[in-house]
Amino acid sequence: MSISVSNLSKNYGAQKAVNNISFTVNKGEIVGFLGPNGAGKSTTMKMITGYLAADAGNIEVCGIAANETNLETKKKIGYLPEANPLYMEMYVREYLAFIANVHEVADSKKRIEEVIVTVGLTPEAHKKIGQLSKGYKQRVGLAAAMVHTE
Repeated sequence: MSISVSNLSKNYGAQKAVNNISFTVNKGEIVGFLGPNGAGKSTTMKMITGYLAADAGNIEVCGIAANETNLETKKKIGYLPEANPLYMEMYVREYLAFIANVHEVADSKKRIEEVIVTVGLTPEAHKKIGQLSKGYKQRVGLAAAMVHTE
């Protein structure tokens, strides 16, 4: 998978959140955004993942134009926001099944078991999310971000 961002900008009124940034992430690369509060890191991620429309610029995921309405690119990207949105009364597998259902994942039971193993949730997968440690809750969020990706 590759991501290409060119001349991306976003304003909130007179406030420039993202100002004409460009970069490429090639398959296999791991990239992190570093910067002070208000630098546009979260806004950039929201635009790449299609949760927020850009004011200017282009985003491509695997050569496909990405925007807030393109479901094909959303299937390729998993996004774990800072505030991990979890339902504490749900069981781990139940929550992942819910997320898989929302994203219409084919063979969801198999995919759920794959992500549980991948993120190291196996010993805790039978528990309610509210019973998990903070670290395992983060793993549930990561599994949820991955369960629908191709």
